[in-house]
Amino acid sequence: MLLKESETIVLKSPDEIEKMRKGNLIVAEVLALIKEATGPGIATIELEKLCEEELKKRRVRPAFKGYRGYPYCLCTSVNEEVVHGMPSKRVLKEGDILSVDVGIECDGYYGDAAITMPIGQISDDAQKLIEVAEDSLRHAIEKAMIGNRLYDISYAVQSYVEENGFSAVRAFVGHGIGRKLHEAPQVPNFGTPGKGVRLKQGMVLAIEPMINAGGSEVVILDDGWTAVTKDGSLSAHFEHTVAITEKGPYILSKL
Repeated sequence: MLLKESETIVLKSPDEIEKMRKGNLIVAEVLALIKEATGPGIATIELEKLCEEELKKRRVRPAFKGYRGYPYCLCTSVNEEVVHGMPSKRVLKEGDILSVDVGIECDGYYGDAAITMPIGQISDDAQKLIEVAEDSLRHAIEKAMIGNRLYDISYAVQSYVEENGFSAVRAFVGHGIGRKLHEAPQVPNFGTPGKGVRLKQGMVLAIEPMINAGGSEVVILDDGWTAVTKDGSLSAHFEHTVAITEKGPYILSKL
């Protein structure tokens, strides 16, 4: 996702942030239902059907379906797939890891979050990757404070994952979010602390570490969407939509 340099950052009022909380809470609920339904023997297309049914039930619109021609509500990325994996008849098996990304539009505002899950018993290395990726998101969110710089968030991800022997993907970034799914600013998972725009009250960011067990390079498959690690190593993805408030980071997509 690339934005034009001229795009301005749209600050949200407390009322708008609460409207965004409503939609992001639905995202969190749907992710929890998907997590509960996921396990060895289920095809990722079944998770897509579950998501679609739940969004219809809640009368909200899937954000991804139709976006630049993407045909599904969910992104389901397995093992070496980094992001934008398409639901299919592929059956998950013991030892796999699965990243699921959900986005919706609710009352004119967008919500976006992602998690990575173990499928049954997984290797210690895969478990460590998932834990480090999730922890890196927590470290990043802690930097989402008024007065900090944007790349303080970026560096929090990069430094933590590299300390643990992993790499942060550079080809894809997090983003601002609000009345559009993708708004300014871009939120990389690498950068120099103390650089980037000053963080202000009312900014809302989709912070999303994409972490590889091997190198940071990715390749796009022939479907035009699925990004995989160039070296075939495992990848994990976590994402929260976070508002910057005078009381600190407000995680909108957390149950």
